Amino acid sequence: MKTHSGSAIYIQLKNRVTLPQGKGVKLGDIAYLIAPPEWEERLKSLLLVQPEYSDGNLILIDLLKVIPLVKQLLPEADIEPIGEGKTIVQISESKGGQKPSPAMFALVWLLLFFGAALTIMNFHADVSMQAVQIRIVEMLTGRRDEHPYLFQLAYSIGIGFGMVIFFNHLFKKKWNEEPTPLEVEMFLYQKNIDQYVIHEEYRKMKRDEGGTSEREEV
Repeated sequence: MKTHSGSAIYIQLKNRVTLPQGKGVKLGDIAYLIAPPEWEERLKSLLLVQPEYSDGNLILIDLLKVIPLVKQLLPEADIEPIGEGKTIVQISESKGGQKPSPAMFALVWLLLFFGAALTIMNFHADVSMQAVQIRIVEMLTGRRDEHPYLFQLAYSIGIGFGMVIFFNHLFKKKWNEEPTPLEVEMFLYQKNIDQYVIHEEYRKMKRDEGGTSEREEV
């Protein structure tokens, strides 16, 4: 197979990008490019889509629609796609640089704190944790104490310390480079959302194409 390395353009679409509202989607925004230096700027500034309000805040761009536009700009180029053949563009409506409200932060923090506390207490009530702790203290000390506060204090500190180790995170500090369980779950959640968006966008495109064909026949 004969290759033309001097006129080859390698395109790798990003998985997901976020752009401000009103900005046109250019090839340089959604793709990593390897191309001859004299073509690079023209490729990066190639306009692919100008989002309209009716498009919503999520736009799917397929490589099969990108290639004809690149060919139209540079007919002599050999295009070599790499990786995934689609990218999701999220249109952001936020103005940027806006800090979260301290009152909202405090409200969310209190809800999470008391929600977690109630969950732990309800779980302990379900499994009769107090009776178990009384029995453990009796086995260790040889006497029965209906209120083993010292043991309960150590147990409570141990829960907090265990959660810090399990989630590998304390405020902004991480103990190592491994992802936390929450980060893994958020990654899987975002991946499932992206797959659903891709499926829905393809379904809409097929529906629109079918509707267009019916109108043409009429």
